[in-house]
Amino acid sequence: MKHKEVALGVFIIVIVAVIIIPIPTFSLDFLIMLNIGLSILVILDALYSREALSMSLFPTVLLIMTLFRMALNISAIRLILGKGYAGAVINAFGSFVAGGNIIVGSVIFAVIILVNFLVITKGSERVAEVTARFTLDAMPGKQMAIDADLNAGVINDDEAKARRKKIQDEANFYGAMDGASKFVKGDAISGLLIAIINIIGGLTLGVTGIGGGPKLSLAEAAEKYSIMTIGDGLVHQLPALLISVATGIIVTKTTGDEDISSSIASQILNKPIALYITGFVMIALGALMPFPRALFLPFGAALIYAANRRARLDKVEKIRSEITAEEGEDAVMRRPENVASLLGVDPILLLFGYGLIPLVDSGQGGDLLDRVVMIRRQIAVELGAIVPVIRLRDDINLSPGQYKILIKGVPVAGGEIMFGHYMAMNPGYVEREIEGIETTEPYMGLPAVWITENQRERAESYGYTVVDPPSIIATHMTEIIRSSLHELLTRQDTQTLIDNVKERNPVLVEELIPKLLTVGEVQKTLSNLLKEGVSIRDFVTILETLADYAPSTRDIDALTEYARQALRGAISNNYLEEGVNNVITLDPKLEREIMENVRRTEQGSYLALDPEKTKRIFESLNSETAKLSSAGLQPIALTSPMVRLYFKRLVEQIAPSLVVLSYNEIDPKAEIQSIGMVSIA
Repeated sequence: MKHKEVALGVFIIVIVAVIIIPIPTFSLDFLIMLNIGLSILVILDALYSREALSMSLFPTVLLIMTLFRMALNISAIRLILGKGYAGAVINAFGSFVAGGNIIVGSVIFAVIILVNFLVITKGSERVAEVTARFTLDAMPGKQMAIDADLNAGVINDDEAKARRKKIQDEANFYGAMDGASKFVKGDAISGLLIAIINIIGGLTLGVTGIGGGPKLSLAEAAEKYSIMTIGDGLVHQLPALLISVATGIIVTKTTGDEDISSSIASQILNKPIALYITGFVMIALGALMPFPRALFLPFGAALIYAANRRARLDKVEKIRSEITAEEGEDAVMRRPENVASLLGVDPILLLFGYGLIPLVDSGQGGDLLDRVVMIRRQIAVELGAIVPVIRLRDDINLSPGQYKILIKGVPVAGGEIMFGHYMAMNPGYVEREIEGIETTEPYMGLPAVWITENQRERAESYGYTVVDPPSIIATHMTEIIRSSLHELLTRQDTQTLIDNVKERNPVLVEELIPKLLTVGEVQKTLSNLLKEGVSIRDFVTILETLADYAPSTRDIDALTEYARQALRGAISNNYLEEGVNNVITLDPKLEREIMENVRRTEQGSYLALDPEKTKRIFESLNSETAKLSSAGLQPIALTSPMVRLYFKRLVEQIAPSLVVLSYNEIDPKAEIQSIGMVSIA
């Protein structure tokens, strides 16, 4: 164990021992001295800490100090009532601080109790309670602000994690301080009650002589026990007062870059006009009122001198700032342009015209930033991939309602939004048509109309699908990101996924990487899967499959097909339904033709098919897929495992949405029925 841990444990045991075991007066003097020193140390630490969280363990310290003070109080009571003497420290407080006078000591003790209980403790308790409530209420808004800054590119993921942790720590700290402030309140009350009980007990023992001591008169008993009791109360209430003040400082402290002394000096003594007025008022009071002029006049003159000095420093600082600003502008004009910051390309960027700013500005009720956060989470859950941060930026080159989606700096999609309107789309079974401004849905290209908010309920009653502008943009972005995710997946993202798996499956990762495959080869395999919409969320199964087949081949295409076959359950669940599934198949002659024309090189395999044959394949494919499309079914082509990849690459130019599956990717329980065959004839 560490020495600090041992010391803390020993300290707690000593506290318990002091409560139970009688200790000599010398030991009590030492522990009282330690209590006073620790209390001074705590209040100074609270005073000079930059923020409340820098003393996050203050509630625990408060509890330990309260327990320590209670133990010393019990030990002192035992000595006072048993021997009539509780050590030099308590005797000094009773004789010197109280002047040996019961009345004076009682008044000082009462004042400390009242100030501690009614002013400091009560105020600290209220501040802690309100701060804890407002901190908890503000947590959702702070979390949303962090997400907004993250999506806007103001902060990175590490900074976002640090901010979220700080918010959680603040909530935990102020919640703990709300409860810990009750310790201070209870300690103040118990101090008063203990003093009263101690005096009564001492007088009783002195007058009656119970316990073997001589009988004393009331005056003698009061002199013997009351002075010691007042000294005991003072010696324990002074640390209690310091701890209460430290509690108030902690709960009222605001976060700042300066320490509290510098902040107070800069905020109170930094305004010449205030110093001038205060100085003249003090001089006027000293001259016109019967106050000690030797005090008021020099003090007022000192304030006026400080005001003059502060005014001169402000003037010099203003001139220095102007000179620095001019020099900075000249330096900017002279130095070569720094273009390094302009070289980066945002993986995903949404540009929008100024007319769509209200959709992004949360102050105007816009929730597009929140939807962007949900897009990243949704795709991560569906496909298991890390979506890069989505940047949002207005662009004056776009028309007011226009937006563009850029992937790696290249515009890939866009649309036009009519702000303040809703898009109504006809799903094909509306009862009546509604009047509006004709438009086209930006992603699917379906005909639609812009309608006003007053027409929304009527359009929905007619059977229209009504969508608000943020949903249009969010849906469009979701589909674009989903289709481009294979391009966005980087080696660093792949390494992050591998690290997550390594925490639970270290043997698997150590066997595969880098002994069998590099991170880049794993990334290319994942990219191939994502390109066809296959989720990589079951990353462990993918790595297990790669570890099984990588010793025999490092062909990325072959490894991808093996991974697809291992994920057949997820693939079948994604594309096939319960009951009979209608598909189209390939003529065995066509499959044989494809395999005969596959060319393998060191860079990979490709299909070299005669253009005339390719044309006939396309014609046959269009004819067969039309049967499924006319029936409202998603076209699915079923091939042998060796042909699947090459056929998909062949037809993805004319039928990018065609799902091509191999027989090994079909769940054995699925029912398949072929309603057509693609041939080369």
